[in-house]
Amino acid sequence: MTLIRTIFAYFFVLLLTRLLGRKALSHMTISDFISAIILGEMTALLAIEGQRSVSALVALVVFGSLAIIADFTHIKSFTARKLFDSEPIVLIENGKIIEQNLSKTRVTLNEMNSILRQKNVFNVGDVEFALLENDGEISVQLKSQKQPLTPLDLQIPTKYQGLTKDIIIDGEVMWENLEQANLDKGWLNRELNRFGINNPSEVFYAGLDTSGNLYISEKRKRVELEGEYGIE
Repeated sequence: MTLIRTIFAYFFVLLLTRLLGRKALSHMTISDFISAIILGEMTALLAIEGQRSVSALVALVVFGSLAIIADFTHIKSFTARKLFDSEPIVLIENGKIIEQNLSKTRVTLNEMNSILRQKNVFNVGDVEFALLENDGEISVQLKSQKQPLTPLDLQIPTKYQGLTKDIIIDGEVMWENLEQANLDKGWLNRELNRFGINNPSEVFYAGLDTSGNLYISEKRKRVELEGEYGIE
């Protein structure tokens, strides 16, 4: 019975999280984090507590509904966003560290410098602004004279890059993407033959860029992998 409840709890919470929407762990706000902890606790109760599983299920549904309503309100209402979200806090302004804001946010100099280095900033004096965002990330704007040149700065024309379309993933052809690119099976087979490939199942990944170039990565046979990358 515990196994059945656990399986049910897993899929039920999976459904709830899909309804709550996708959000990267690193971009979770404090309220998101608290909601995740409570959902996890309620799921555990639903899976373990036999006699109280119905109560746990009701509580889970109510809490999930409240979380969805709160998210919807957060999107639609500026007042709700101001109520639930903290304002970005300036840590560096015009190359000068705002010491009181570091103390207020409990961010140490070592932590801040480490994050700056991860963003390829090795001199605090090069920073125009550094702000601690609501999700805990630090956004950095370099001083204008320290920012890298772009093609626009040099007045160099560029081509539209767009997104690469997945054509083959692990031997499976993405026919919908192929049709969206106005291409067919015949074109794909000709391209594969050009690379010496007879069957899409031999391809690990194939992607089509906006210029019509097909990138192909073939599957490697087990014999070729033996002795490499720790595979025995």
